Amino acid sequence: MAIRICPSILNADHSQLHNEIHRVATADLLHLDVMDNIFVPNKTFTLEECAEIIADSDIPVDSHLMIADPDTSAIKYAQAGSASVTFHFEASQNPRATILQLKASGVRVGVAIKPKTTFERVADLLEHIDMLLIMTVEPGFGGQSFMADQLPKISEARRALLELGGSVPWLQVDGGISLETIALASQAGADTFVAGSAIYKAKSPAEMIAALRVAATI
Repeated sequence: MAIRICPSILNADHSQLHNEIHRVATADLLHLDVMDNIFVPNKTFTLEECAEIIADSDIPVDSHLMIADPDTSAIKYAQAGSASVTFHFEASQNPRATILQLKASGVRVGVAIKPKTTFERVADLLEHIDMLLIMTVEPGFGGQSFMADQLPKISEARRALLELGGSVPWLQVDGGISLETIALASQAGADTFVAGSAIYKAKSPAEMIAALRVAATI
């Protein structure tokens, strides 16, 4: 199973964002947390700032939209150059229509669920998406502790993904990922990992990215 490491610039030094983006060039994707202070109680980057970050990144950008109206706004992040756009199931009035619109634009499409949202709520969307994101913290802030009670949900999702056959969507986890918790999440079935604090608080982000890859494959 391929392992993908996705540093979250939510935990980067935003006053040195150019340098912070290039410090994680050995990663698979750059995770861009977009918050609007409506869907979650925090605000991060404007669409214009996101476009600048995407243009500045040497690796593909995975835009994680924690916003109140993805049905209208998600396509804008695809048009801004994101390689992947993930929106929250809980915020969408018509997830299938939003998935189709994003797919038509040529980006990879992800659907995210918060800790209290059961896997069953999104099970029928699996065949239409490229990635399922299971939050292992409550979205809104970095630096939170990994919620181990989400591990059964990850395993449930992996079993369902394996039953699909064909091209299996990625299974991403986001929240509290460290050298210790990435092993637990990987054993449960995740293959794509968002890590913020663990990478950006390390003396060498590149060395931490490499160490996380190893920990996820043990």
